[in-house]
Amino acid sequence: MFRRRGARLEERAEGAVGTAFTALDRRLPLAEGAKALLRKAFPDHWSFLLGEIALYSFVVLVITGTYLTLFFDPSMAETVYHGRHFPLDGTRMSHAYASTLHISFEVRGGLLIRQIHHWSSLVFLAAIGTHLFRVFFTGAFRRPRELNWMVGVTLFMLSMLEGFAGYSLPDDSLSGTGLRTANAIVTSIPLVGSYLNFFLWQGAYPGTGIIPRLYVLHILLIPGIIVALIALHLLLVVTLKHTHWNKPGHTNRNVVGQPMVPHFTAKTTGLLLMIFGVLSCLGALAQINPVWDYGPYRPDQVSTGVQPDWYVGFLEGGLRLMPPFETNLWGHTVMWNVFIPTLVLPGLLFMSLYLYPYFERWVTGDRGEHHLCDRPRNRPTRTALGVAALVFYAVLLLAGGNDVIAYSFRISVDALTWVLRTALVLGPVAAFWLTKRLCLALQAADRELLTEGEETGEVTQSVYGALGEGHTGVSAERKYVILVRDVPEPLPPAAGPTSRGLRLRIALSGWYYRDHVPLPAGPEQRREISERTTGPDREPAEAPDAQ
Repeated sequence: MFRRRGARLEERAEGAVGTAFTALDRRLPLAEGAKALLRKAFPDHWSFLLGEIALYSFVVLVITGTYLTLFFDPSMAETVYHGRHFPLDGTRMSHAYASTLHISFEVRGGLLIRQIHHWSSLVFLAAIGTHLFRVFFTGAFRRPRELNWMVGVTLFMLSMLEGFAGYSLPDDSLSGTGLRTANAIVTSIPLVGSYLNFFLWQGAYPGTGIIPRLYVLHILLIPGIIVALIALHLLLVVTLKHTHWNKPGHTNRNVVGQPMVPHFTAKTTGLLLMIFGVLSCLGALAQINPVWDYGPYRPDQVSTGVQPDWYVGFLEGGLRLMPPFETNLWGHTVMWNVFIPTLVLPGLLFMSLYLYPYFERWVTGDRGEHHLCDRPRNRPTRTALGVAALVFYAVLLLAGGNDVIAYSFRISVDALTWVLRTALVLGPVAAFWLTKRLCLALQAADRELLTEGEETGEVTQSVYGALGEGHTGVSAERKYVILVRDVPEPLPPAAGPTSRGLRLRIALSGWYYRDHVPLPAGPEQRREISERTTGPDREPAEAPDAQ
């Protein structure tokens, strides 16, 4: 009897679920969407986990930020502190700073959540930045993924703004100094700077409205845009499919990966739990941003050794390296030493990132689709440009702490500043040349590996006394990885008179693709390479001999 009753209940439950799903599916494309998602092939290379690390760090940010929102008061009105942190008892401070101390010392688990939130923001930004570099170095920004590249760059830019807004909310001496720098940056904008200053700060600095307004941006506007961009990014990934590394079975015309269930689901769930665990350990064991040590912000005081978080440290470095330079025109002062390194420089940087896919397509004349990842060594000029940009950023980041470095090593701040100015100009050039030489050397090593085989470590001696190294054949998989590459040829010189733009394009094309090491491949191998590297929108053609 009980078995029959249980069976009837199970049948009713299944019927109710089926009816509900059918009703929803008639109004929403649930079945179609679920079918497409379950059939999607997910990549299995470790480098694709960087995007997932960013996503799950953002999930931790949302969870911890929601908890902190329940207790934080963004008001800049003054109060007298009488909380549990006795060294500051009786100190006048803003409600924002007092509520930060309240979260840290009186809310159960508040300090742990604060620190997890801060560490999550740093990991989130680091994962996005590293993910963008992975996409750049492997050429995964090319058609049809230009829009997704632009979405990623926008996410990184908004995440920097979101991080700075959250960093400024406690109104401690450290974050207040950062807001003072931001005030100078806004004021340096020609013509409208002073008006923006009064609008954003709600009066003369320090004003009364900047922290409440940053709070709205931090918890509402910017997170909403980030969520929308993440959704768009994931939608484009599902629609356009992922790129993959070249190995047997992987071509420019297919998508190879693991199914969502059970492989990807198990892996990504494990990664999610690992990220939660690592961030929780960092929050519990590694102290970060101890605002009680800095004290409340006062406009007439600056903390010793004030340094911003790493993602905006390059702006501080640009300020310190830029020579003093200003212009007085018609009663208006333009502070070029602030305006150029903090507004013009990052503007040019992000504009270059947005336009680079179209610039490379213009240089190569390549309009085809690309689904195979480039090995960075096979695109030496692009790889060298990326490394040069990293060195440029690293020098600016070091310059942001020139006072701390000079104090630690007992050297002159002025001398160190001039060394860093020189390194900012010569460092990227040296890094470009060295990286390009290294990429070509790695190509030459690949050619030697194909022609001579892998060294076995054995040394033989002939009957005549000559010594020789032992070699063994290269595996088919490794040979495939080395040979299957797409190396564009430089544009041929134009016949007859040409426009200045065309001459520039031909010169840039030669600069980009003139230097490469040809690999030993016969006609049949070149034909197979062409079949595997040609996109789905084109017919395979005979690959050039220089491959």
